[in-house]
Parts: sequence; C-alpha cells; structure tokens
Amino acid sequence: MRTFHHVGIITREKKEGATFNDVLSVWLTDIESSPNGIEWLKFEDGSILHKLIQTETHLAYTVPSLEEELKGKNVIFPPLICNEHLTIAFIEEEGIPIELMELK
Repeated sequence: MRTFHHVGIITREKKEGATFNDVLSVWLTDIESSPNGIEWLKFEDGSILHKLIQTETHLAYTVPSLEEELKGKNVIFPPLICNEHLTIAFIEEEGIPIELMELK
C-alpha cells in the first residue's frame, strides 16, 4: 500500500536552503521544512535521472516493499540506496514520474 509523502516540483532557480546531491546532480530542498510537503528540485547538466523526472512534477509515496511495488511497473529509475534508512526508485504512471520510497 502506498502512503503519500511529498510532491517534487522542478524549478530553474536554486531555492534558499537547497542542498546539492552529487550522485544525482540536483539541488533539493528539505521536505520536512515545507508545511505542504514540497520538494523543490533544480537539476544540473549531467544528472543521471530520467528526463521525465527532470522535467515533470513528481508525486512520492512510501511503500513497505520497493521490490514488490516495482513488479510489472514501468521503471524509469532503478532502486538507489540513498542511506541506511532510505531506498528510492521512480516509475512512470499516468504520464508522470512517481517516486517510490522504502524507509527502514
């Protein structure tokens, strides 16, 4: 079962408080500091993320099992271990990127 977590919105300007993720080549804001669960993303050239993720708003959900949730889905970015507590992947559904997050 998916549980809504946040919405990721693309921006052309680096937002105040954004931090740079070297692996993904993207500036990200802290979701926890947004009262509306917004994550602002400013991509740099060379990002390894799928073009759909770099150009369209995404919805993010936590899931109990990323492996189970990805079965039969159109995976546009395979699982990536972000840290010991978080693994993410992206699928495409209804023409937009959907981020799936497994929290430990």
